[in-house]
Formats: sequence, C-alpha cells, structure tokens
Amino acid sequence: MITKIDSPNNQLIKEVLNLQLKSKERKKTGKILIEGLKEISLAIKFNVSIEKILFCPEIIDLDSVKELIGEQYHLAGKYELSKKAFSKISYRETTGGIVVIAKALSISLTDIKVDRKSLFIILESVEKPGNLGAIARIADAAQVDAIIVCNPLSDVYNPNAIRASLGCVFSVKIANSDTDSVLKWLKENNITSYAAELQATEFYHNCDFSRSSAIVFGTEAFGLSQKWIDSADKRIKIPMLGSIDSLNVANSVAIITFEARRQLNFLV
Repeated sequence: MITKIDSPNNQLIKEVLNLQLKSKERKKTGKILIEGLKEISLAIKFNVSIEKILFCPEIIDLDSVKELIGEQYHLAGKYELSKKAFSKISYRETTGGIVVIAKALSISLTDIKVDRKSLFIILESVEKPGNLGAIARIADAAQVDAIIVCNPLSDVYNPNAIRASLGCVFSVKIANSDTDSVLKWLKENNITSYAAELQATEFYHNCDFSRSSAIVFGTEAFGLSQKWIDSADKRIKIPMLGSIDSLNVANSVAIITFEARRQLNFLV
C-alpha cells in the first residue's frame, strides 16, 4: 500500500524535517534520513534497514523506486509525495526524487576486527560534518578497516556528512568512543598509533605502516589535544613547503592514509 501526501504540513513531513535538522532527534529515535540515489544505494548494499520510503512520482517512477530499494521495498512504509510536499524535505536539488528514513547503524570498538596489518583512522572532536563525510569517502577508497571518532562534535549521520561521503558513511565502519577507551583498545590490540601533529619532527613518509596502525587527526581549528600528542607511539607531520603550516584535515587524512596503504602494496 502506498500512502499519498499532498500537504507540506503533513505530520510525516515534520518527522522528516526533525531528522534532517536535529542531531538530538536522530540520536533519540535511532533513525536517520538518507537522500540521494548513490547514498541510498550504498546504504542498502551495506545492510542498512529502510523503514520508510518517500518519493515524488514527478521526479522518479515507481519501477525505479522498486529497483533501487530492492528486497526491502515490500517491508518498508511507502509514501507518494506531491512535488510541493517533496520540495519541503529535499535537502538539495539533485536528490533523484527519493528520500528514505532508515535505522542508524550502531558500531562499538568491540565490533572492530584487528589483524596484523589493519589500518585505522582516529578522529578527535572533528567539528564539520562535511569533513567527516569527506574522510569517510577517503577511508572507503583506501579500504581503511574503521574510523574511530573520539569525543565527537559532529554527527556522522548529519545530511552534510552523508552527502560529502556519497554514502561511504555506510560502507566504512565508524565507531564513536572516548579517548581513554580508544587508548586502552589500541594498547590491548598492539596497534601502533601515529599522531599527525604540526610540531612533530618525523615526516609521515618515513614511517613504517606495515603493521597494524592507527593514524590520529585532530580538530580543524586546534589540532590534537595534548593527551593524544603525549599518548601516541609516534608523532608525524606532512612537509609544508609554502607559506601556510597546515592542510584541511580531510586532505591530511588522504595523504597519510594512502601512503600507509601504499606501503601495504595496496592490498586489503
């Protein structure tokens, strides 16, 4: 059964807007909003549970919706929206005419597998959802084993994070934790930690990433906390040859992460 919604003031539209705009609502309900064909496709590929499908038949036909959602189509609630109603929940212009409400993935440190050549990205208090999404996209491309976010200031399921990741927030394991728990986990699993830090004396390309490694990055504005700088096994930096002393955090992640993957002969 498909329910038709014509009014932008419908209660479901309000529910969607709350999930779209409020991190607290996403955390409280355990639900997230996914918008965009690529993003929805990746979410489904990596077993995200779709609860409600909202689509505009003036933009996407029903057969295309069924093909995109696949086996979950018959299990989810289905809502056909007028163009006026859909435009109210559309976060961007190129959504493909469909958004879904889904169940958020919940991943903890204990869910992360470690072997002798694992590669991890640790982010401390990253503030901007767009950067978090971009880093998830990098992690997917480099086949990082997991991203661990310490003391998160940004929601991985913020629409900006999902959009910037092109859906890679679903293909990469992303766990939230606190610094003490992560430091304990690193030690218990014999993972070498590398703190990316401006005052470091060792360049990243001189490091040995051939064993299980975690590369730690700090906030855009202030870098890593002193606790991480003091606790990491090694401190590393990227050579800066111009007039600025640092790069955007996502760029830094890409440079160091792909060097680590190169040392592993791009094998996963």
